[in-house]
Amino acid sequence: MSATTEKSTLQRVLEIARAETGTKEMQGKSTNPRILEYHQTTKLKAVSDEVAWAAAFVNWVLKQAGIEGTDSSLARSFLRWGSPLRSPVPGCIVILKRGPAPFGHVAFFVRRAQAGFIEALGGNQADQVKISAYRESDVLGYRVPDSTNEVKD
Repeated sequence: MSATTEKSTLQRVLEIARAETGTKEMQGKSTNPRILEYHQTTKLKAVSDEVAWAAAFVNWVLKQAGIEGTDSSLARSFLRWGSPLRSPVPGCIVILKRGPAPFGHVAFFVRRAQAGFIEALGGNQADQVKISAYRESDVLGYRVPDSTNEVKD
């Protein structure tokens, strides 16, 4: 993928993710159908918005952009996806520590924030799609799609 194609692809991914901002879990026994839609992009295919859904959200966004994700509900599955980046760019995937392996969090990098922090747009951040700040020291990796992730028409 050329640098120009990569940039436009990542911009499109970030636009799709931003359009979902505010999608949140429902209280009680109700389940948000949009979050169930996110879950359908993973092998787990969870039927509740109470099941961790950060990786499902990233997989769903990628699918909307015509990019194959990991099909996994595990955030750290993205450490083996696409190509690694040394330095993040807006729209790339950021994988973060959250407890011991195999647990983690995954979202889309938005920008560097105050010293030692980044901002990322993701699902299941305070039970909703939103931008949140994370410590750079919790970053496990940054990834971008490569040619193996492109969905052929």
